[in-house]
Amino acid sequence: MDEVTVVECPRDAWQGLGKIIPTAEKIFYLRALIQAGFAHIDAISFVSPKYVPQMADSEEVMKGLAGAKLPSGAAPEIIAIVVNEKGLDRALATPGVTTIGYPYSISAYFRRANANMSRDESRALVAKLQKATRAADRKLVVYISMAFGNPYDEPWGREIVEDALVWLKDAGVRTVSLADTVGRANPAEVAQLFGSVKNCVAGLEIGVHLHSRPEHALEKILAAYEAGCRRFDGALAGLGGCPFAGDELTGNVPTESVLAALSTRGVQIGIDSRTLAMLSARSASLGEKYSDSPGEGHGEPHRLAGSPISGQPPADVKTGDPSNVKHERPN
Repeated sequence: MDEVTVVECPRDAWQGLGKIIPTAEKIFYLRALIQAGFAHIDAISFVSPKYVPQMADSEEVMKGLAGAKLPSGAAPEIIAIVVNEKGLDRALATPGVTTIGYPYSISAYFRRANANMSRDESRALVAKLQKATRAADRKLVVYISMAFGNPYDEPWGREIVEDALVWLKDAGVRTVSLADTVGRANPAEVAQLFGSVKNCVAGLEIGVHLHSRPEHALEKILAAYEAGCRRFDGALAGLGGCPFAGDELTGNVPTESVLAALSTRGVQIGIDSRTLAMLSARSASLGEKYSDSPGEGHGEPHRLAGSPISGQPPADVKTGDPSNVKHERPN
């Protein structure tokens, strides 16, 4: 049976919450994940605290994780998201960060609004990330944002995703995650896209970072698995993840659903059900405690300028006015 990777994503779960989670609580929760056996954790990001204040303490969080080990005695993979060279420098200077994550958007509007970059600028940054992580003996994972479509009346299709994958492979990237950023893909579309692009280039590990309403999460995961996917992102209790969907119930796929789906195919990652339930309750509790309003974990705390859900982007975002870069959200 092929090896399956499950990436737990508290960073994505937390970054949109309106209230700041104390550093000590983050460390306690992350250590609990590691002790439970979550070997791959998207834990922190090195981005502007002006736009993502929840992640301003990333260096302190990593200090608190020093020496944390999995039940096997191995160190966990800790993924840190960056969106520019300054973030890369911070990440590489932080002990314990094993993997750099970068959101590479195939939507020109989303890319410009999120990071104020052209495609050429984003590709140049990927090349720098690849070179720097290789020199520092770190891993690199690139998230293709809007991989399953976008709501901005822009061109989208399988060939655009394939072009991005081919370019990333040629740039030296070896791990890519396809992100359904606005949660618009149904299970058939998940299977169709993944199945059609998974073999367009050899030597790439391709995973999925899906968003969904809770009742559709399991079937989306199974659709991806049956199409050949063996790398899945999730967030316990389905917290956070999708401020652009226009549906407060659409968010990160619950890790519980990921594990339940995989178990129907005989795949286990070694986390017992009692521990999983306790961690899920803790995740939900953090979401409730540090939300400004009910359902905020799936809501829209950082809305872009203009109307990003339908129609054309506003002209000032199209031209890259930095005043409209409201946040730095990876997927």
